[in-house]
Amino acid sequence: MHNYWPEFITVALVHFLAVASPGPDFAVMLRQAMCQSRRNALLTAFGIGTGILIHVGYSLLGIGLIIQQSLVLFSILKVVGALYLTWIAIQCLRSKAGGVHVETANGEQQSGLAAFRLGFLTNTLNPKATLFFVSLFSVIISPGTPIAIQSAYGIYMAVATGLWFMAVAVFFTLPQIRKGFNRFGYWLDRLMGGVLLLLAGQLLFSTVSGEGSIQGKE
Repeated sequence: MHNYWPEFITVALVHFLAVASPGPDFAVMLRQAMCQSRRNALLTAFGIGTGILIHVGYSLLGIGLIIQQSLVLFSILKVVGALYLTWIAIQCLRSKAGGVHVETANGEQQSGLAAFRLGFLTNTLNPKATLFFVSLFSVIISPGTPIAIQSAYGIYMAVATGLWFMAVAVFFTLPQIRKGFNRFGYWLDRLMGGVLLLLAGQLLFSTVSGEGSIQGKE
């Protein structure tokens, strides 16, 4: 086992840099933390972490290699992901003054399942996550590494991702942070909608132009 520590440290470092960089997961997580209850924000974070297991699963099964070789499949994945982000963005952009209220007693709250599903689908349908895991399992992790060890890497990344976004949820649901948010919260909601719309547009543009393909990243 000790022979795999250098590889694990590399995986952990690369994963940390990836999960800490702003993207759809963070934008959705920030909105949930500011507009939903702490419970729902934590469930969304749990959904994001669970979504990691899907990427790990198809990477271990070799399906990632099929995606790697098929520009059509990867393009379809990017389009689906972009459409999903666009749908979330539209919900954010429709926010009106007084429409975003963080008091759980009065504000409209998602069900726990809806909060979890939002995080899970946001991560699962993120083409950048697909690109990351296919690259990780084909470049950084040695093919000779036992499946059990590779699975342990995947579980670590799922747990670490969930804990990271749970920390984000806890921080942004602190009373000091949320104080006064009820008055101006819809502006943040619209800002998050704009960010997600830009990310969706970037995905669609890269699909049409042929940029960002897995082949081009090798």
